[in-house]
This record gives sequence, structure tokens and C-alpha cells, in this order.
Amino acid sequence: MGPYQVLKRVGKVAYELDLPNDLASVHPMFLVSMLKKYIGDPVSILPLEGLGVDENLSYEEVPIENLDRQVKRLRNKEVVSVKVLWRNHLVEGATCEAEADMMSRYPHLFPSTPIQT
Repeated sequence: MGPYQVLKRVGKVAYELDLPNDLASVHPMFLVSMLKKYIGDPVSILPLEGLGVDENLSYEEVPIENLDRQVKRLRNKEVVSVKVLWRNHLVEGATCEAEADMMSRYPHLFPSTPIQT
């Protein structure tokens, strides 16, 4: 979200931001660790519409699709991970997650394949 103008520095690790009226219920103070420097890429700005912020000012990350699947062989087992594209994120923001965990939480992302005999 953003970019937003920094109004002032508060202490050593926080900043007060100039937030739009849409975010009036959000406290304008943010820790430095929660902020990213704006580099001027308008494609990376997320619109507030459709973001789905709850009353407690949180939102659920929703996976859109699996972009890739990788199997790592360790000494005694195989670890399978999938690269997941999340709603309201660019492809560069895709993350690697454990396939078993994603399959149990989001089975709709895994098309059923017929069992071969």
C-alpha cells in the first residue's frame, strides 16, 4: 500500500505517516521495520479497494495459484515445496511453501490427478 508521506520521525524507530481518509481508523505511527522505501514503480502500488481489511486491521492472504513445484532430496526423505502466487502480490512476491501444508489448507490449488496403475 502507499506510498505515503512521512510527516515526522518519532523516537529512533518509528515514523508518523500522512494516511488518506480511507485509513482513518489506522494509527499513523509505524515502526521502521514495517516500512519500505518507495522507489517510484507505480505497478507495485496495491489499491485499497478489494484489499479486504478487517475491523481489527488485518487481512487474509489468499493464494491464487501454484507457479512451480520443487522436490529436494535429503538423506532420508524428500521435501516438496510449491511456489505460491498470493492475491494482491506481484509474481516477484511469490513464496515457497511446504506442499503438504498448502494442500491441506488450500486443496483447490491442487488439481486431482488420476491414480495410475
